[in-house]
Amino acid sequence: MKLDSKIPSGPMAEKWSRHKQDSKLINPKNKRKYSIIVVGSGLAGAAAAASLSELGYKVKCFCFQDSPRRAHSIAAQGGINAAKNYQNDGDSVHRLFYDTVKGGDFRAREANVHRLAEVSVNIIDQCVAQGVPFAREYGGGLANRSFGGAQVSRTFYARGQTGQQLLLGAYSALSKEIARGGVEMHTRTEMLDLVVADGETKGIITRNLVTGKVEAHAADTVLLCTGGYGNVFFLSTNAMGCNVTATWRAHRRGATFANPCYTQIHPTCIPVSGDYQSKLTLMSESLRNDGRVWVPKKAEDCGKLASQIPEADRDYFLERKYPSFGNLAPRDISSRAAKECCDEGRGVGPGGRGVYLDFSEAINEFSEKVIKERYGNLFDMYERITGESAYKQPMRIYPAVHYTMGGLWVDYNLMSNLSGLHVLGEANFSDHGANRLGASALMQGLADGYFVIPTTVANYLVTQKPGAVTTEHPAFKQALEDANGRINQLLNVKGKRTVDSFHRELGLLVWDKCGMGRNRAGLEEALRRIPEIRAEFWENVVVPGSGAVANPELEKAGRVADFMEFAELLCRDALDREESCGGHFREEHQFPDGEAKRDDENFCYVSAYEYSGDLSKPILHKEALTFEEVHLTVRSYK
Repeated sequence: MKLDSKIPSGPMAEKWSRHKQDSKLINPKNKRKYSIIVVGSGLAGAAAAASLSELGYKVKCFCFQDSPRRAHSIAAQGGINAAKNYQNDGDSVHRLFYDTVKGGDFRAREANVHRLAEVSVNIIDQCVAQGVPFAREYGGGLANRSFGGAQVSRTFYARGQTGQQLLLGAYSALSKEIARGGVEMHTRTEMLDLVVADGETKGIITRNLVTGKVEAHAADTVLLCTGGYGNVFFLSTNAMGCNVTATWRAHRRGATFANPCYTQIHPTCIPVSGDYQSKLTLMSESLRNDGRVWVPKKAEDCGKLASQIPEADRDYFLERKYPSFGNLAPRDISSRAAKECCDEGRGVGPGGRGVYLDFSEAINEFSEKVIKERYGNLFDMYERITGESAYKQPMRIYPAVHYTMGGLWVDYNLMSNLSGLHVLGEANFSDHGANRLGASALMQGLADGYFVIPTTVANYLVTQKPGAVTTEHPAFKQALEDANGRINQLLNVKGKRTVDSFHRELGLLVWDKCGMGRNRAGLEEALRRIPEIRAEFWENVVVPGSGAVANPELEKAGRVADFMEFAELLCRDALDREESCGGHFREEHQFPDGEAKRDDENFCYVSAYEYSGDLSKPILHKEALTFEEVHLTVRSYK
């Protein structure tokens, strides 16, 4: 297999413009002959479905929620990046491009990142035109704030509800096209498998989550916009429904899975409080604009109230270790620094797994009223969950799994190695390298959906005869048979352990051995244990009910079964990558001061895995990463 990234030639700043000029065109009348399936209705999916329908394509959009408004994109809080330079503080497209490549620890594809930075400028204009209520300055101009990994203010925001407001903007565009008849919306419908007919991706198999009916849907191309796989760790900031099934099913049908070990740990989450929890709650990175992170200098002070610890006995460890960026150091670095303090016995709260995020200085300087205007809904959320007021005492935070930079491999057109399968947003690997900068997830989802795929999808469609493959093709019948067989297999185990108990066991193992810190011994242990847990799952899981009706346990069982397989690939990739970079921290590979130590000579590539039929023996393909504009250097935020 040859991984052809299809990166355009020419200077970096001209690649996207040149590619748009050279891309194929389909006239408006002919567009109406083509059908497109979009799986997922978050920012990437809703934006793509609405935009492609506006162009004239016939679109079917699928989501397992009861409304596109409930996609997980709604949970993003702090903002969306764009190189507008409204603050006149030195920002530019090149600066955003540079910060993103550096933030990803030089493990992203330069051309894709530069395109993302270019398109960011248009995203804000698009969203303002849709009525997204971004925060504004006194004079009426759009406001900006800072986020981690940058020394400029480029993050546009709507209080702590940015994802919600952006999704409502995309949803309004999608609703217009649904009402017009351009988009056929399928809610409460889950993708179970991908259909590849004669080497081309031509449809999907779905299950109606209300009636249980399993159906086939054909189209001329398929777009996966299904988010990330963070719930493989069980406890994460992701919605409970987030899963790996769509991308994993595509992987088993031939799509390569790239950089699965690149998972992001967010430093600003509410700590775990008990075994009863099924998910964790994010506190936006934007809080670190005004909140100062600290722990007691002395372990014996950890049991005291924060107010009882004098200033001289507080360790503002991010400001101490990274004076240039301070509390806005990138997520991976900030997370490891917090873990390090807790490992030293200086953590606060139950179990010593927490650090303080203190707003007292900001409240004294700006007033409680101003802080409430900036972050009021986040403070309210924190108080509802913990029973503590962050206006009166510091928040307690600790790192948690948040985002995944790995995903299906795609080329510059966002098409995977599997012909006809396009992958957008967090479901692909292309833009964030080994660590995503804060406020860039919303940027990528909207960039892919509004501005990239409407141009690039034509390059594939012009090679296809519209409607040439229907659900009568033998590949659809085989895929339906496979999906029904898997459902029956899950229902017929009739064991004694719940799906959740298996998911928790798997997730905690992966977190312990392949979380913030990874080492050879731990990863080898995980690779021994995961097949054992998977074998017990298929022998002892209990899935009550039937497949002919609504059955949430059956839904979960299918998703957890895929996590059971995917977890092995994640740990195998982490074991294979003998370096530390971004969120992938191999404890054997660090500098004396504890910072991540890359190995550019041996690992400056994208790891793209092909399914071989044997979960323990995936086939590794490598896409070499070259850097024309941003030279490889030791990543430092000091």
